[in-house]
Amino acid sequence: MANAYWIAFYREVRRPDALAAYAKLAGPALEAAGGRMLARGMPAEAHEEGLIQRTVLIEFDSLARARAAYESPAYQAALAVLGDAADRDIRFIEGVS
Repeated sequence: MANAYWIAFYREVRRPDALAAYAKLAGPALEAAGGRMLARGMPAEAHEEGLIQRTVLIEFDSLARARAAYESPAYQAALAVLGDAADRDIRFIEGVS
């Protein structure tokens, strides 16, 4: 089974305080669900039509584990704290096996 990657792109952050509160809950929730934080922050470079926007990359052992992490009560509680403080695009992609 291939690993899966959770990639989040932040198009806009309207309330950095809410994002910080979300991060305090989301990080431990995702790690408890088997997620491994690989990268987060602003891109060092963007090429072609790339956008300079906050990006988060988390690895899971499978797509099912990534999905379960997103749907977990602990992560849903973090989402409730985030509310409408940010516009994001979250994608799950399977790794090449």
